[in-house]
Amino acid sequence: MAVVANHMSSDILTASAEERLADAAKRMVERGVGAVLVLAGERLEGILTERDLMKAVAAGYSEDAKVGDWMTRHPETIEAEDSTGHAAALMIHGGFRHLPVLDEGRVAGIVSIRDLMRVALEDSSPRGV
Repeated sequence: MAVVANHMSSDILTASAEERLADAAKRMVERGVGAVLVLAGERLEGILTERDLMKAVAAGYSEDAKVGDWMTRHPETIEAEDSTGHAAALMIHGGFRHLPVLDEGRVAGIVSIRDLMRVALEDSSPRGV
């Protein structure tokens, strides 16, 4: 059984709720990621996703908007040792594409639907004879 810890990204992009929304968005583009974890110290406060940014743009966000104004608070999380199947089920039923990963309550990484698709494709790939 594939576990999340083996397929998550531990090189996560983080922000504070007080960071300017535009600055966080710029850093997301520079890193080529679709989500940033919002931390208060080591505690997970929320997640800012591309979808959150689209909502901000559609609402005509102000120049001084903060990450905390638009982030998703108290996001669903998964433990590092949970199965990738469990992660996929949470994402499908929750309608989101990024899931913060915790290890004993501390932020350890993030897993995306793209990461889980790689797992699914590896499992379905034909094996050598």
